[in-house]
Amino acid sequence: AAAAAAAPATAAAAAERSATLEGVEAAPYKAAGQALEVIPRTLAQNCGANVIRALTKLRAKHAETPAGSACPFGINGETGEICDMRAAGVWEPLVVKSQTIKTAVEAANMLLRIDDIVSGISKGRAGGGGGPSGPQVDDHDNVDPEAMLPE
Repeated sequence: AAAAAAAPATAAAAAERSATLEGVEAAPYKAAGQALEVIPRTLAQNCGANVIRALTKLRAKHAETPAGSACPFGINGETGEICDMRAAGVWEPLVVKSQTIKTAVEAANMLLRIDDIVSGISKGRAGGGGGPSGPQVDDHDNVDPEAMLPE
């Protein structure tokens, strides 16, 4: 088993982009970069490697790669060493990587929308608008049985 070679490069690109932005606009790039670094970090931890040393070596290999070319280096999941993923027979199709990132972003957006909806419902109740603003959950205190959600 070997780590994704593209994750550190993508994380570095996101970090570089975040450095060119200010405030709230930089936050998504920083968060995406940090999330992508979890992949090689977890692999290094699982195989018992020195995580900081392995990630530092991996970042150095990616930094040495000329701009515009793909860096083939990743973490060998059995030994924790940095190795050429092509020589190890590990390939990461761009389509698979792109779809994985798109799915993760869609899931995060959905969670944020759900959070907005839940926050809106609880704010509506606290606002004292005169009546229930949405479905109620049975808390055994002054509940309108017609507006109550089944459990």
